[in-house]
Amino acid sequence: MTILPPSLLRALERFHAAHPWDHNAHYHPWILRQLPRRYGRALDVGCGSGDLVRLLAGRSTASVLGVDSDPAIVDRARGLTSPAAPIAFTAADVMTGLPGGPDGSYDVITCVAVVHHLPYADALALLRQRLAPGGTLVVVGLARAESPVDHLLGGFAIPANVVVAWVKNRGRPAVRPVAMSARTRAAEMGFGEVVREARRVLPGCRVRRRLFWRYTLVWRRPTRS
Repeated sequence: MTILPPSLLRALERFHAAHPWDHNAHYHPWILRQLPRRYGRALDVGCGSGDLVRLLAGRSTASVLGVDSDPAIVDRARGLTSPAAPIAFTAADVMTGLPGGPDGSYDVITCVAVVHHLPYADALALLRQRLAPGGTLVVVGLARAESPVDHLLGGFAIPANVVVAWVKNRGRPAVRPVAMSARTRAAEMGFGEVVREARRVLPGCRVRRRLFWRYTLVWRRPTRS
């Protein structure tokens, strides 16, 4: 993220606490646009409370699995999901306990704001292995700002963040500002390294810088590989 004076950062935090919105959920509609209209089994890595999992289930002809390392958030996801939905949640370490299906593969895999918490190349290799031939992997990730382009996008994202927060909260009752509790872990890899490693592990993948301190990665596994 662009380096800002502490006083401005505190002001932005107070504003965002009073006008909350989810930077990751902002990309959910975009994620769905990268996927086929219908697909079989799907997996969401780092599912949180399951918002994306429930969206994925609307297109799945089979089932959707949400995986998160936090048992408490997995319990919350289960509580927010209809028992009749073709959805399952499990608490597991992605790198060591990722469940597989009958053939260990999924037609769709999504991963939002998670891979910077993991060994990056190893995590991408694992997701590649679990993706069925012809399947689609979509990642929304965080990278450390390094280049002038990174800082320019970060600077532009600040007023854009305020505008989007105001629009999304327009007409809602005022929220009393509270201290931000769960801070996003800072990314250690710069965007250049993210791209190099991604293209090494996932040849032909498409990686793009995005607004609100995110990048996106889309890879479709060849039907023969």
